[in-house]
Amino acid sequence: MKGKSRDFVIRWGLPALLAAGGVVLVWFWLWEFATYAVLPREPGADKRDEGRTGQVERSKEWLSEPLLESFAAVPQDGAGSWPCFRGPNYDGVSPEDIKLLRQLPSGGLKKLWQLSLGEGYAGPAVWGGMVYVLDYDTARQADAVRCFRLSDGAEIWRYSYPVQVKRNHGMSRTVPAVADGFVVSLGPKCNVVCLDALSGKHIWSIDLVERYGAEVPLWYAGQCPRIEDGRAILAPGGDALMIAVDCASGDVVWEAKNPAGWKMTHSSILPITFGGRRMYVYCGSGGVAGVDAQTGEIVWSSDQWKLRTNIPAPVDLGDGRLFFSAGYNKGSMLMKLTEQQGQIVAKIEWAVGPEVFGSDQQTPIFYSGHLYGVRPDEQLVCMDTSGKILWASGGANKYGLGGYVIGDGLIFVLNDDGELSCIQADSERFAVLWREKVLPGHESWGPPAITAGRLLVRDLTEMVCLDVSAGSSVVEWDSQK
Repeated sequence: MKGKSRDFVIRWGLPALLAAGGVVLVWFWLWEFATYAVLPREPGADKRDEGRTGQVERSKEWLSEPLLESFAAVPQDGAGSWPCFRGPNYDGVSPEDIKLLRQLPSGGLKKLWQLSLGEGYAGPAVWGGMVYVLDYDTARQADAVRCFRLSDGAEIWRYSYPVQVKRNHGMSRTVPAVADGFVVSLGPKCNVVCLDALSGKHIWSIDLVERYGAEVPLWYAGQCPRIEDGRAILAPGGDALMIAVDCASGDVVWEAKNPAGWKMTHSSILPITFGGRRMYVYCGSGGVAGVDAQTGEIVWSSDQWKLRTNIPAPVDLGDGRLFFSAGYNKGSMLMKLTEQQGQIVAKIEWAVGPEVFGSDQQTPIFYSGHLYGVRPDEQLVCMDTSGKILWASGGANKYGLGGYVIGDGLIFVLNDDGELSCIQADSERFAVLWREKVLPGHESWGPPAITAGRLLVRDLTEMVCLDVSAGSSVVEWDSQK
């Protein structure tokens, strides 16, 4: 009998126990996965977690309250202005009259400095010879607004505040806004801080989730703040579609109503002027709206362009024409504003599918009457304002989700792996002038900044400042390389 019992246990009990243990392990693994990752995954991130655990261990360095640190480097008056997402004119184009490299220097691009950052895609802003970046410090579990010298990358100050952020395609991903001596930053969990741009001294903070019922978007906040006329302009969604905050005092100047309950997207606000009226255009979860810059009144809205995962900002084509694009099979659309009986009305002029043009992540650039951008098949294309593709870069020239800017008639575009290409911004033809790997890669997705002959680009964990001004010793670049 004992032998039969032993045989029964071996034959049936042990497998049952192992199976039960397997169920427990699978449940634990799923719980851990749910704790440290959020699905669905962002496009192009298939390789992100190679060699990583996805967990951050508790550290004794965790911050319990905000901390301002000053370093040995001191501010220097210097040239250069890229004060917010997409630059001084909100268009991704440098207005500076500086000649840039059309041929590769004989020794390659000059790297002025390089530094390590926490995981993310937060691009830099430049003001008065200083560079501002929103970073995330995993050891301290804190957002960190950091200020560096543009000349050499030396850190001047760092303002950190505690907030627990788990890896979810990196952490930080927004560009600060700098103007009038203020720097305003929007963190991954919708924490807004306003600091003195020279010293980093705290002026005010707003938790958009706590105060307005904002909902943190999937993959964290991607909206980049604006500063105009001494006011920070933000779109929390929830209890207010948009707000204007006085930078000096922190007082809320106006709140735009949100009757339809639109939620925050990753898209950033576009300031435009139409019919002599300054307004802010924003793509919320339920559509697009224009808000009066002085009063906060919603002066027009449309539900004909809506996508919760909208990432690119609207593009101003002038004369009331607004271009919208997105990924997720959305494509793109041109909307025209007109005045009818004292009201502003938005009408669709045309729309095209993603096979013609769409943009997963970066905001396209309107330059010299044409649109330039990378569509979902990863090709850089030039499109006219009727939705006709004039050229595409072809299968041999793909750029993934990399960022791009235009300066001196040149497109500087990164691919996912940190290779930088310089391309003529010419509607007649696609022409690569040179290319060089400038970052380790991967996920070189941060919006670049270009000013004073310097190009600042980043990948997931590194940022580099490159000298792209003309005048260096150059060699002919072989386009067959």
